[in-house]
Amino acid sequence: MIRQSGFVFCLNGGAVSWKSSKQDTVADSTTEAEYIAASEAAKEAVWIKKFITGLGVIPSIVDVVDLYCDNNGAIAQAKEPKSHQRSKHILRHFHLIREIIYRGDVEICKVHSDYNIADPLTKPLAQQKHDRHTDSLSIRYVSD
Repeated sequence: MIRQSGFVFCLNGGAVSWKSSKQDTVADSTTEAEYIAASEAAKEAVWIKKFITGLGVIPSIVDVVDLYCDNNGAIAQAKEPKSHQRSKHILRHFHLIREIIYRGDVEICKVHSDYNIADPLTKPLAQQKHDRHTDSLSIRYVSD
């Protein structure tokens, strides 16, 4: 199945980087699709961290970046230092997330689906939930 994938990174209460796209790789399960999305987000986190570090304006960027995921299976796979039978068919470059976590650049954390602010980038939501997430991202409607 091909899935919609998305992530959003916030800094000082506002979205600074986001992506919503169809995954290039066909996933066999929701867990695999979420793992692939988390891997892509982890690579973006490393890039953002290096960019901001280069600017020298935010001293706390040396801290670990929290990467929130709402799928327990994907979190478990990302934290696993070696491959297993269930993940052997996943393309090798997606396993880079394990190294990123091991290096301490990113910590993958559980977030309940109700609080996953990237959800509007991946699926249709009820208006109230959509509005709550866009408020969390400091997204505002532009009035004419």
